Amino acid sequence: MGAARIASVLAVVLVLPLGTGVAQADPPPAPVFSDGQAQPVFDPADVVREDVWVTAPVDSDHDGRDDLVHAQVVRPRATDAGMKVPVVYEASPYFAGGNDVANHNVDVELSVPDSGRTAAVGVGPHAAPPIRWSYQDYFTARGFAVVYGESLGTGLSTGCPTTGDVNETVGARSVVDWLNGRAPARDEAGAPVSASWSTGHTGMMGVSYNGTLPNAVASTGVKGLETIVPIAAISNWYEYYRNDGAVVAAGGFQGEDTDVLAEYVYTRADRQICRPVIDGLTADQDRVTGDYGPFWDVRNYRNDVGKVHASVLAVHGLNDWNVKTDQVASWYEALKAHGVEHKIWLHQSGHADPISLRRDVWLTTLNKWLSHYLYGIDNGIEREPKATIQREDSSWVDEADWPAPGTRDVQVHPWPGGRAKGTLSAVAVPGRPTVEVLADDASKTVQQLADAASSGNRLLYGTPAVKSPLRLSGTARADLQLSFDRPAANVTVALLDRAPDGKSFVITRGWTDPQNRLSPAVTSPIVPGTSYRIGVSLMPKDYVLAAGHRLEFLVASSDHDYTLRPRPGAGLSLDLTRTSLTLPVTGGKPALGF
Repeated sequence: MGAARIASVLAVVLVLPLGTGVAQADPPPAPVFSDGQAQPVFDPADVVREDVWVTAPVDSDHDGRDDLVHAQVVRPRATDAGMKVPVVYEASPYFAGGNDVANHNVDVELSVPDSGRTAAVGVGPHAAPPIRWSYQDYFTARGFAVVYGESLGTGLSTGCPTTGDVNETVGARSVVDWLNGRAPARDEAGAPVSASWSTGHTGMMGVSYNGTLPNAVASTGVKGLETIVPIAAISNWYEYYRNDGAVVAAGGFQGEDTDVLAEYVYTRADRQICRPVIDGLTADQDRVTGDYGPFWDVRNYRNDVGKVHASVLAVHGLNDWNVKTDQVASWYEALKAHGVEHKIWLHQSGHADPISLRRDVWLTTLNKWLSHYLYGIDNGIEREPKATIQREDSSWVDEADWPAPGTRDVQVHPWPGGRAKGTLSAVAVPGRPTVEVLADDASKTVQQLADAASSGNRLLYGTPAVKSPLRLSGTARADLQLSFDRPAANVTVALLDRAPDGKSFVITRGWTDPQNRLSPAVTSPIVPGTSYRIGVSLMPKDYVLAAGHRLEFLVASSDHDYTLRPRPGAGLSLDLTRTSLTLPVTGGKPALGF
């Protein structure tokens, strides 16, 4: 629609009805819907942009005053003519850029009780860029306002960054409260500002950290948050930086932790007020034991899934090793269990927004989702298949839900020969303990260990070539009977796809600290030479092993790309008679074919 046409739509037209002398005004402008979707009837260049500072009921910088969240509003000009609109809200710590920060050293020895810790170093601020989003014009053209909220301690907000804790959540939530008339805000001059143009109906959406904040705010049960679209998002910060007691990196960011991330996003003008807060993160995050405790518990949004009433359209990459797939899988299962309206998109890329992968179909889905949950349009989106999955050949399928219906756990067992390659069988090794050994070498990657014809640094077991495609949908788990020759060691397991030409692909992997074998919250000492039951959950997947390929199971100690990297040499002994691998096989045991 051209600017002249838009102006005529928004103009107040006076009509003199027959028999009266009273002027009548047209009703305010309104959005237009077709096929259940909001249509682009407003000029995305003709918007009102305003900055407000919302009062958040928290004092994270301990200055004796409530924190202020800087929010930037972009709304169709029609809202000045009386149209009320819902909001698509992106909260982020990244709008002002980030600092150059050093990660923790990961080439360190593993801890046993009473050993020391390492620390991070950070440097100065970076200029904040203008706030804008690739979805802005799409939404404003269709009758939605877009609101950007800067996280506490970032950009023009006050307060301090605290990487996922309650303060950060309250700060982001305060904008939803303001949109619903429950929180005050002011403009740059200090004058009160209300969101009188808003219906109060709010959807939160974003990628990565910007998708994590919607999970956090939804877990508070705040009224007015009708839906969230978390893309590549965290639901439990402990599992982002730890795994069953092991200090585990986000893929590509070895040595990052809560303090490093807080230092990175600490872009408010005052460069000193948050120093004690960030130093507190370094002290409390515990890179020594890796135990789950109160510090992490407040950063676990799954604890409060029962408070979530907003519908959830979750999106995740099946090959995302930054925010790993357990973040969406565990959150999605919990949402289903609590009766939350849900839908999921899973794609074959990594840490990505689906607009870059399947733009038109994604925008249609997103439009229908937001039109339904923010405008109340009955378009049937909630009755469509719950799962949309991209397959390995880049095709897309819609399914009833995820994991795939008909998936069953199937147990397989390793047989001797793991230094080169043993077999995986449906039956366990019988008789007396059959033990195979490996020695840790953190300098070697899992891929290098998988590709070695023989190695003393890993154990490898494989199935026969499958006769027909084999689909894994969900979470695999290894139950290992292990002993150690040292009181501390990493444990890493991986599933591989071995092609007929011998090339391998790491499907998924998992890690644990055997000192946390009883609970992620408790360090239980390892006695060298004693055999322990060690469970390792691998990252959830949806993967089709092609006919003629083999499924392989790798056991190692350190993972060069993810775990801490101690000096080589720790010895692990695996008792095959008491070791098993449980696979989520669509079609169950018959589909495995052996």
